[in-house]
Amino acid sequence: MIILRDIALRRGERLLFEKANASLLPGQNIALTGANGCGKSSLFALLLGDLAPDHGDIEGLTDQRIAHMAQDVAASPETAQDFVLAGDAAVATHQALEACDGYAAPRRALQLLLGLGFAEADAQRPLADFSGGWRVRLALARALMTPSDLMLLDEPTNHLDIDTIYWLQDFLRAYRGTLLMISHDRDFIDATCTGVLHIEAQTLSAYRGGYSDFESQRAQRLAEQRASAEKQARRRAEIEDFVR
Repeated sequence: MIILRDIALRRGERLLFEKANASLLPGQNIALTGANGCGKSSLFALLLGDLAPDHGDIEGLTDQRIAHMAQDVAASPETAQDFVLAGDAAVATHQALEACDGYAAPRRALQLLLGLGFAEADAQRPLADFSGGWRVRLALARALMTPSDLMLLDEPTNHLDIDTIYWLQDFLRAYRGTLLMISHDRDFIDATCTGVLHIEAQTLSAYRGGYSDFESQRAQRLAEQRASAEKQARRRAEIEDFVR
């Protein structure tokens, strides 16, 4: 379990999180939602250790294997299959191949490429041959190739066609670690995720189910908050009237 406890984070003059708390359970597929600029990418950076909170702490990251989908893949002469294979560091260093099933790794890398819409011949093409959108798919394939306990994916359905999206849904539903995913694809969240972590007002709020469930639960929560505020306002008015 990964626990974010009493997290505060400021970027420049902007306060992104204050007294934010959340728990990420093993085996959960969680969608991270919130308005643009609310801190979704910064939360990823906290989990990756690229940022440190101004206050609070994150427990449970020690010894966690983390896979992360890179947002930029530079053009290079490296082949697509070698790039994906490098996601598995044990295989990439050619050490203890039998222990880590390294001899099967090229087949796994090829299956990921095929699942994400590449042709078999593409596996031996250099990265420089691919457009930006296809290199994003390669970044996704490399993240999926990486052995992990926690997977962080940022807009994984960008540049994917519908058949590839369905393939990715099945892959992520079978993933045994904890998935935290930023996505604006509501249908994909509904099909893939078992929970939503929503950023709003510098806090983190957890909801069960997919995006449709989140919308329903959030609407109910907001209605209850409005009703409570109205009740408090009426009571305050009654007390002030009595005092007068």
